[in-house]
Amino acid sequence: MHNILNRCQANKGFRCHSRRPLASISPEKFDKLPTKHCKLLKRYCFPAIIENDFVSRNEDNHSVSFWTWLSKNLNAFYQFSRPHTIIGTIVGVTSVSLLPVEIAADLSPIFWMGLLKALLPAILMNIYVVGLNQLFDVEIDKVNKPYLPLASGDFSMTTGVALVVLSSLMSFAMGFMFQSPPLMYALLISFLLGTAYSVELPLLRWKRNAFLAASCILSVRAIVVQFAFFMHIQKYVFGRPAVLTKPLVFGTAFMCFFSTVIALFKDIPDVDGDKYFGIQSFSIRLGPERVFRLCINMLLLAYGIAMVVGASSSSIYSKLLTVLGHFTLASILWFRARSIDLTNKESITSFYMFIWKLFYAEYLLIPFVR
Repeated sequence: MHNILNRCQANKGFRCHSRRPLASISPEKFDKLPTKHCKLLKRYCFPAIIENDFVSRNEDNHSVSFWTWLSKNLNAFYQFSRPHTIIGTIVGVTSVSLLPVEIAADLSPIFWMGLLKALLPAILMNIYVVGLNQLFDVEIDKVNKPYLPLASGDFSMTTGVALVVLSSLMSFAMGFMFQSPPLMYALLISFLLGTAYSVELPLLRWKRNAFLAASCILSVRAIVVQFAFFMHIQKYVFGRPAVLTKPLVFGTAFMCFFSTVIALFKDIPDVDGDKYFGIQSFSIRLGPERVFRLCINMLLLAYGIAMVVGASSSSIYSKLLTVLGHFTLASILWFRARSIDLTNKESITSFYMFIWKLFYAEYLLIPFVR
């Protein structure tokens, strides 16, 4: 008897004369089993089996609940970080960091470590800027972007504040630790302009003014990123004197056009919420259609100038790649712009994300301008 109970509780698959596993026998069929041993199993072991099965299922449910919770929060953080801006930062910083590279030997471990030191604090500062904007735009985002975690309730305000504060502190800590003045200046300027753009305080909340809002985005994306990260690699990684190169000047000028377009276009799908909360964007003051046409014309002009600059290169390889590359991007933009429906918010948002893809593509071309 004792041996039977031990084997049962150990769940070793003890079998009766019926040759059926103990765990597979239902309570109703235990009475019909022919042996004395099986009747004893029914009396002493079946309740233990039920209890063990309940505990096992409870543990499985707990495991599923944990992974569901983790997946939900990771997805919420993904949305909170505004991934298209993170990708823009990664592509932009990497592209600009490649501009000081003169020969293949420059792509040494020292370069890659210097690039990593630039990327990590830049990404964290990006999270601070977009996260801070969400903290002060919760009510607007409930109209314009209800899928964002603070607007949808996936994150509490406390969680949002914690993420924003932690991101900024970690960014500055890395910038200080890496001892690169251009990198530190880039982080500080991004912090100040990002704060001025979003925070609801006297003389701040610059996003309410169309010109100041566009100036914030242009300053960071077109000027700070280009010069600061170029100088970080050129002087504090390679140890070379600071110089202005043709690719750097071209990249800065082109990104002035592109950053202005992003600053203007991002407000087109948000007209309803911005109008209700008193945000005087260019899309509200001029109308979405006029702003859209302005953005497309600015980009086409920028691509035209880029083709002229590319054609002036002394390198055949650089000339072909930059001219054909910009011509291809301009053609895609032209055909895509003809199909947009400015009365459909989803169509406008889709086109806005397409502009970000053009932004990434341009950073792939800039290092080849020589």
